[in-house]
Amino acid sequence: MGLDRPGRMLATLSVLPALAVAGWLLAGLPLLLLGRFAPLPAALLGVPLAALLCWAGVRRLGDAAAEGDAERGEARTWQVAGVLGVALASGVVNAIMHSEQIAVRRDPATYAQYAAWIAGHGSLPIPVQAEAFGGPDPALEFVSVGFFGADGAVSPQFMPGSPMLFAIGYWLGVPYLVPAVLGALAVLTVAGVVARLAGARWAVVAATAFAVSLPIIYTSRTTFSEIPSLILLFGGLALAHDALARRERGRALLAGLVLGLAVLVRVDGLRDVLPALAFAGLLLAMRRLRRPEGVVGAPLLLGLVAGAGTGMAAAYLLARPYLAYLSGSVLPLLAIGGVVLALTAAGTAAAPVLARVRLPRWAPRTGAVLVVLLMAALYARPWVQTVTRDPLSADDRRTYEMIEQIQRANGLPADGTRLYFENSLHWVAWYVGLPAVVLATIAAALLVRRLLRDGSSFEWLLPLAIVGWTTVTTLLRPEITPDHPWAARRLVPVVIPGMILLAAYGLARLRRLTDRHGPLVLKWGMATAVLLVLVPPAVTSIGTAFTPVERGEAAAVAAMCAKLPADASVLAVERVTGDRFTQVVRGMCGKPAAKVARQGSDLAAEFEVRRLAERVRAAGRVPVVLGAEEGQVAPYGAAAQVIELVTRQDERSLTEAPDGTWSLRMNVWMAVAGPQ
Repeated sequence: MGLDRPGRMLATLSVLPALAVAGWLLAGLPLLLLGRFAPLPAALLGVPLAALLCWAGVRRLGDAAAEGDAERGEARTWQVAGVLGVALASGVVNAIMHSEQIAVRRDPATYAQYAAWIAGHGSLPIPVQAEAFGGPDPALEFVSVGFFGADGAVSPQFMPGSPMLFAIGYWLGVPYLVPAVLGALAVLTVAGVVARLAGARWAVVAATAFAVSLPIIYTSRTTFSEIPSLILLFGGLALAHDALARRERGRALLAGLVLGLAVLVRVDGLRDVLPALAFAGLLLAMRRLRRPEGVVGAPLLLGLVAGAGTGMAAAYLLARPYLAYLSGSVLPLLAIGGVVLALTAAGTAAAPVLARVRLPRWAPRTGAVLVVLLMAALYARPWVQTVTRDPLSADDRRTYEMIEQIQRANGLPADGTRLYFENSLHWVAWYVGLPAVVLATIAAALLVRRLLRDGSSFEWLLPLAIVGWTTVTTLLRPEITPDHPWAARRLVPVVIPGMILLAAYGLARLRRLTDRHGPLVLKWGMATAVLLVLVPPAVTSIGTAFTPVERGEAAAVAAMCAKLPADASVLAVERVTGDRFTQVVRGMCGKPAAKVARQGSDLAAEFEVRRLAERVRAAGRVPVVLGAEEGQVAPYGAAAQVIELVTRQDERSLTEAPDGTWSLRMNVWMAVAGPQ
C-alpha cells in the first residue's frame, strides 16, 4: 500500500533537511581541507551533491514509508499544512528575535567567528601573522577563548560541520538568520519521525510542543551546533525507518551516512550513534538467520562507518587541539565504541546459537518496570545526591568561580563545587512539562515490554535505543556549566525531541484506550492530554521568547573595525578584552591581533606593552592597544571609546527555569601607541 499524497509529502519534507545538510557537509569538507572553501566551488559541488542525496533519499518514498499506516492512520492535508505552518512560524519568529553573539564570551560566538573566518578565507588553521608584531615573542599570546594554538597558528575549538553551514549566511549577507532556518527544518524533521512512529495525527502536536520548547528556541536563534546535530540524528532515524519498511539497501546506506555525519557536527555525536552500530550488528545477525530485515544491516553499517569516519578524520585534521583538550572523554568513548563493535561482531557470529535462546516469561514485564524505576530514580536524584567536583584544572577553577558568581546573583549559598547535575531530569520537566515526561516514560515502558515479549514494534528499536541511551547518559553527566538557559542546550539534539516523540506515542496509546469509553470521554480526555503536553513548555518559554539577546554587537564591532588604522597591529592589554575580541579583530576586522601576556593580573605590564609597541613600529606597522577602560589605554596615547554597548544577555539560573534576561554592557577603548 502506498502513502496518500499528504503522507508522502510529509515523509519527503521530513528527510530532505538531513539529506541536504549531509550533501553540503560532504562537499564542503574536502574544500575546507584543501583551503578552497569559497562560495563558487562550494555551490558547484555542494548543491548538486545535496540534490543527489535528496533525490536518492526520497525516491519511491511513498512505498518505503507506508508500513504501519493502517494502524497509525493516513495523513490529512490539514496535518501537513499544520506542520508546515508551525515550522514556518518557528523560523520567522526566531529570525526576528535572532541573537548577534560575536564577542567571544561563550560557544555561539566561537562558532560565529569560526564561520566568519572560513567564509572569508576558506582554510584552516588561522595564521597569527607574528611578523606584524616584529616576530614571535614570549609576551605575545595569539590564542584566546575558543581558539587553541596549533603549530604556530590558531585552531578553532569545535568541529567544522556547523560552521560550514553557518558560512552560507555570511556569503548571502544574512549571517544571523541561518540558525532560524535550521530550527524550522528541525521542526519538519521531528514531525516526520513522529508521523512515522506514532501517527500523522500527532505530528502537529509534536511539532508545536517541540517548537515552543525554550531550549529549541534558544538554539535556533544563534550559532549553536545542537540543531544541525538534531537534524542529522532524527533525519537518519526517519531514513532508517523507511529503509526497514521497504528492505531497501540504498536508503539504509543513506541512513547510516546521515547518522554518522552527526560526528562531523559534534564530537558527542559519536556517543549518540553507538546504538546504531549495535543495531546494524543485530540486522547482520538477522541476515544470517534469513530474516528479511537483515538485508539492510550491511549498508547501514557501511554508511555509519563512512559518516562517523569522515567526522573523526575531520577532527584529527582540523581540530586536533580540540581533540586533545577533550581526550579525557573522547578516549573512553572510543574505547566504548571498540567494545560495542567487538560485541556486535561476536553477536553476529553467534547468531544461530543466540537465536535459540528464549527470554524468561518475566523479562518483558521486568524490562518495563525497570524503565519506570530508572526514570523515578533520576527524578528523585536531587533528594539523595548532590553532584560536586573539586577544581583540579584551570578550566575547573574558572567554572568554580563562575558558579560562585551565579550563586551570589541567584541569592544562593556560594559553593563553586556544586554542578547541579542531580537536577537534570527536572530540567527536562521544565522544558517539555512533567505530563510529557510521564507520558514518555509510560510509552518507553510499553515499547520495551512489546520488544522483549515478541519483537513487535521492531521499527521502534533503533529510535528507542538512541533516545534511551543518549537521554540516560546525558542526564547522568550533562558535563556543562549548569546555568540556564545555557545548560538547556545539552538536551536539544536527542533528549527533548526524544521525549516529545515518546510522549506523542503515549498520546496515541491513550487515544486507543479512551476509544473504549465513548466519544465524549475521547473528546474531552484527549483534548486535556494534548493541552497538558502543549501548555507547560509554552508557559516556561514565554518569559524569554520575545526578548532578543546580545543585539547590537554586529554594528558595534563594525564601528570598531572602521576606527582601526589600515595598517594596525592590535595589542589587547586587558584580560576580558583580549578573550572577547582578539579573534574578532583578526577575523572580522582583518587586522593582526594578539594579547599581551599578564603575570597574575588582569592588566599587562606597561613596560611590556611599550616594548611590543616598539617592535610593531619597527615592523612598519601602527601599534594599537585595546582595553576595557579609558585608564587602561590612556598611558599609550589619546584614548577613544570604540565600543559602548548596552544590551541584554541570557539569564543565569541554577535552580529554576529562566524567566527573563540580564543586562550586558560592553566597553572597548583604543589608543594608538606613540613613541615613549
